[in-house]
Amino acid sequence: MPEVERVLVVTAHPDDVDFGAAGTIATWTDQGIEVTYCVVTDGDAGGHDPAVDRADIPGIRRAEQTAAAKEVGVTDVVFLGYPDGSLTVTVELRWDIARVIRSVRPDRVLAQWPERNWKSMFASHPDHMAAGEATMCAVYPDARNPFAFPNLPGERLPAHVVDEVWMMGSPTPDTWVDVTDTFDRKVAALRRHVSQMDPSRDVSGFLRTFLGASAAAGGLPDGRLAEAFLRLRTGERP
Repeated sequence: MPEVERVLVVTAHPDDVDFGAAGTIATWTDQGIEVTYCVVTDGDAGGHDPAVDRADIPGIRRAEQTAAAKEVGVTDVVFLGYPDGSLTVTVELRWDIARVIRSVRPDRVLAQWPERNWKSMFASHPDHMAAGEATMCAVYPDARNPFAFPNLPGERLPAHVVDEVWMMGSPTPDTWVDVTDTFDRKVAALRRHVSQMDPSRDVSGFLRTFLGASAAAGGLPDGRLAEAFLRLRTGERP
């Protein structure tokens, strides 16, 4: 496997990456890996305060995600601006993500699990599944096919082959990243999403419990914290 220099993270909403992978992202940026976020929607259906003007939510959530990204060493954040809550796997969405892949030219893509998890309703948000499936379509075949979508508008960038995809939220992970040392930065990133956070919620305690169980499932020593992923080779044919 070639050394990883660039990673593209594609998620449906602002804060998805911070719940699912911010500790891992911090370990990668600490290693000198360049990470770009591509956020498909502005999370405009989110929030918990009815006093906030709904028209202000997209701008608020973009600013929160940009600030959260900086907590884990990411400064390149792309927003596609799709409506929150009605995401579907269209050719246009596939092509928008494929263009970002061709622009960033990542060695690795981090995506959301594209299938429904019948054991976890909260892991199966329709937007998450749609973003995950569209990303997989963009990885293969769209971004690597120089003849894909010739009639769609947008910059025609050179084709690009992604070597591997890591999927967060999989019910059958095979890769665990120890995030004990980056846990505080993950929590700091999540706390940047003020519009989404119930002030009474113990985010740190919840995450310690969840990530501790993940670490145990991955065979890490007691007291460690881990984020889990399913890792897929998507480069050259076997």
